[in-house]
Amino acid sequence: MATATMMALSTLSPPQTSKLFHNSSTTFAFPTTQQNIHHHNTTTSLSTPSHKWRTHISFFPAFLSNKTKDSKAIKQELLEAIETLDRGAEATPEDQKRVDQIARKLEAVNPTKEPLKSGLLDGKWELIYTTSQSILQTKRPKILRSKRNFQGINVDTLRAQNMESWPFFNQVTADLTPLNARKVAVKFDYFKIGGLIPVKAPETAVGTLEITYLYEDLRLSRGDKGNLFILKMVDPSYRVPT
Repeated sequence: MATATMMALSTLSPPQTSKLFHNSSTTFAFPTTQQNIHHHNTTTSLSTPSHKWRTHISFFPAFLSNKTKDSKAIKQELLEAIETLDRGAEATPEDQKRVDQIARKLEAVNPTKEPLKSGLLDGKWELIYTTSQSILQTKRPKILRSKRNFQGINVDTLRAQNMESWPFFNQVTADLTPLNARKVAVKFDYFKIGGLIPVKAPETAVGTLEITYLYEDLRLSRGDKGNLFILKMVDPSYRVPT
């Protein structure tokens, strides 16, 4: 039972605001007013049309706007794709493939390139889709499956916590060790059976977690066993027990 509580962390594998552009002094052609150069009684007229630099500059806000629109559209497509799948428990292999394809499109426009340096990661997240059968508990009768699963993460303390809701309320806490700006190693320390009875985790209770998409209300992660996890933010002020 405790094993089923090792939510996104226990099965996860290899994890932000980046500079989208690097502007050099040669990027723009600035306008010049018409000048007359007199040399040996010869007049040469030099001018640079002002519309050139306006064209160059206007490209950037349009690009950013389109990227934001694309991200919102993909996010909505993803949420609609998982809406009827009971967090993944009712997903067919075809459903899983479609969700994964949409998730990869969203990951490609991830606005938070270094999630472990972002405050957006902190808080309590609710799992809304996964391909992990152990977390979904699909081998149990439906009445004995956890109705909701949550994950708390605090970057400042490098702590994480996975929590089940009714009927068992199991929990597990873990220490995180950054491997890079997107990925952490996970070492579980204590399970809490029924949320009350502490049990020390075995030394083998380890994993990795890669955060592949992070925004204010949505997070995607991938595990070392190839599982996909999609979570929504429910409480950004939540603190994991130390």
